[in-house]
Amino acid sequence: MAAPPVPVNLPGRLGDPSRELHSDPRADPRYVAALAPLGLDVSAPALPVGRRDPIEAQLAVIAESEQAYGAIFEALLADFPTAAGVESRSETVTGVDGNDIDLYIARPADVAGPLPGLLHLHGGGMAILSAADGALWRDHLAAEGCVVVDVEFRDSAGALGPHPFPAGLNDCATALEWMHAHRDELALSSIVVTGESGGGNLSLATALKAKRDGHLDRVDGVYAQVPFIYGDYDNPAPALPSLIENDGYFMGASMMTLMASAYDPTGQHATNALAWPYFAQQSDLAGLPPHVITTDELDPLRDEGLAYLRALQRAGVNATGHTFNGVGHAGELLAAAAVPELFARARRDVADFARSVGG
Repeated sequence: MAAPPVPVNLPGRLGDPSRELHSDPRADPRYVAALAPLGLDVSAPALPVGRRDPIEAQLAVIAESEQAYGAIFEALLADFPTAAGVESRSETVTGVDGNDIDLYIARPADVAGPLPGLLHLHGGGMAILSAADGALWRDHLAAEGCVVVDVEFRDSAGALGPHPFPAGLNDCATALEWMHAHRDELALSSIVVTGESGGGNLSLATALKAKRDGHLDRVDGVYAQVPFIYGDYDNPAPALPSLIENDGYFMGASMMTLMASAYDPTGQHATNALAWPYFAQQSDLAGLPPHVITTDELDPLRDEGLAYLRALQRAGVNATGHTFNGVGHAGELLAAAAVPELFARARRDVADFARSVGG
C-alpha cells in the first residue's frame, strides 16, 4: 500500500495568497516592527496604472511614488548613526550624450592609500532616487576603509528623468572610465562595481558592457545586492517563484512593472542582457571578474538574483553569494536601525570583497 502524500506547506503567498508580511513566520519580528508604523507590514493596493497605459500616466505615478519612498527611507533610517572619520568631495564629468554626471566621492579621512575602490550605483529601479541622497551608505562604506565614487546617473523617471535605457547605463560606464583613469590619483588598489536593487542591475550590466566594449580591465569585481534584473514583472516566470511567494512584501509587482516600463518603454530591450541581466547567456558571462550576489529571503526579487549567481557559476566565473533571512527587499540596508547586525555584515562584506580582489 502506497504511503499517503506528505503535506507540503509552501512559503509565503505560494501557500496562502492572502498572507501578509506581518503574518509570515519567516519574518524577523524586528523588521516587521520597523515597517508596521509606516503601514508596510501589509501589502499596498495595486497601482492605478500599468504597462499598457500612456507613458505620461506611468511617469506621473512613479514621480508620486518617488516622494513616498523618500519619506519612508528617511523615517526608517532617522535614528541610525552616520559614519565618522570620512571626508567627501564631488566631481562633475561629461557623459557620452554631453550630459553632466555628478560624482560624490567619500574616503577615510587622513588615511593614505592604496585603498579598495567602490563605484557605487544607487537603488531605485533605475527609475527614481539619487546619489545625492545616499550619503549614509556611502559614508559607512568609506568608514570601512574604501574610496567610494557614487554616480548620479540619469534616472528613467522621477526628478532626474525621464531618461530610458541606455542613458543610465551609459553614465555608469562613463563613471567607470573616469575612476579607472584616476586610479593613481585616488590611490586605489581595486575597483569593484557595486549597487543595490536597480543599482544591482546597473552593476551587473556595467560589467557586461565593459566586456562587450573591451574594457573589462577596468573592473576587478562586482558586488550586486538584491538585483532588479528580470523586468517582466507582470508575467512572473515559473523559474522565479519568489515573485509570487513574496509579492507585496515591502514592494509589489505593479510598482516593479512601472519601473521596468519606464526603463524600457517600448519593450524592445526585454531580453537584452545590458538592460535586464537575467537574460545574459553563458557567452556574455564567461571571463567576467569575481562576483558576489546577495539576496533577501522575503524579497520578490530573491530568485532572479540566485538565478544570475548560478548562471555565473555555470559560466566558470568566481561567484559567491548569501541570503539575508527574515527581511524583505534591501532590508539589511533600509531597516538598519532595526537589524543593525545585518547592516554591519553587509557593509563589512562589501569592503572585504573589494580588498580581496585588489592587486
